[in-house]
Amino acid sequence: MSGPGQLVARGKVRDVYAAGDDALLLVATDRLSAFDVVLPDPIPDKGRVLTALSLYWFERTADLVGNHLLSADRAAFPAPFGDEPSLAGRAMLVRRAEVVPLECVARGYLAGSGWSQYAGSGSVCGVELPGGLVESGRLPEPIFTPTTKAAEGHDVPVTPHEAIDIVGRGLFERLKELTLGIYERIASTAAGRGVIVADTKFEFGFAAGDLLLVDEVGTPDSSRFWPAESYEPGRAQPSFDKQYVRDWLDTSGWDREPPPPSLPPDVVAGTAARYVEAYERVTGGSFVEHLSAVGVARAPQRAAALDAASLDRIRKERA
Repeated sequence: MSGPGQLVARGKVRDVYAAGDDALLLVATDRLSAFDVVLPDPIPDKGRVLTALSLYWFERTADLVGNHLLSADRAAFPAPFGDEPSLAGRAMLVRRAEVVPLECVARGYLAGSGWSQYAGSGSVCGVELPGGLVESGRLPEPIFTPTTKAAEGHDVPVTPHEAIDIVGRGLFERLKELTLGIYERIASTAAGRGVIVADTKFEFGFAAGDLLLVDEVGTPDSSRFWPAESYEPGRAQPSFDKQYVRDWLDTSGWDREPPPPSLPPDVVAGTAARYVEAYERVTGGSFVEHLSAVGVARAPQRAAALDAASLDRIRKERA
């Protein structure tokens, strides 16, 4: 068991710290990855958008399934984290859970790898679909298409039979039921705000025998958000996520191998604006007001770099 305050994991976006025997502190940084490579430039307040939206959806899906959230109030964080201003609005104290080894994906529309699979085989992750569907087209009904994590790189699609072999039939059916139910809740809520949730992924874990929703929920990093007013099936859609960065990288000449190029200031700003717009459109609230409510002072332009330096210091001190 890791000691209190110790860094126990570092992902592409999140740093995870021990917070006692039964709790962890999840810190959403402003790091951004594209094509499985972490880019050198932080996206201002990206981690706070991810955390804010996760909190929004945890509250609105708690009647469907419990979740791992204990507190997002910095005052409740154990030492030394409660005294770190850079953690305000971007960290959650959560229950430790044994994570189920599947990423649970719900798709309501054909996009991304789902569209690629369908175009090649007429199915997605072993789920047969009717002929004649088009890119970005709405599916007759949402489908459950789990993936399993590779040791490195992209998630690996699995068929229903393969997923059952991994987790067992009973848990597979429960995960499918929860995934589709939560997706429908998120999609219907967002639709009322003029946002299409094309697909999304969830993670689940067990704590003291309870199956919980864990990690992040309904964010631009875990979901494909499209503006409803410009939706047009038969083509790729504009989205509120890092696709803006991917598009720039595709035109930059980068070969998708480390090291990645630095992002121009306008691409950083444009990406940050898309994340904030996702929050404001989905929740109907002001992101600036949210930051004020969680104790984040609106800072100078170098705030993202200062936050990144502070988070890097914390990580090095607790490694």
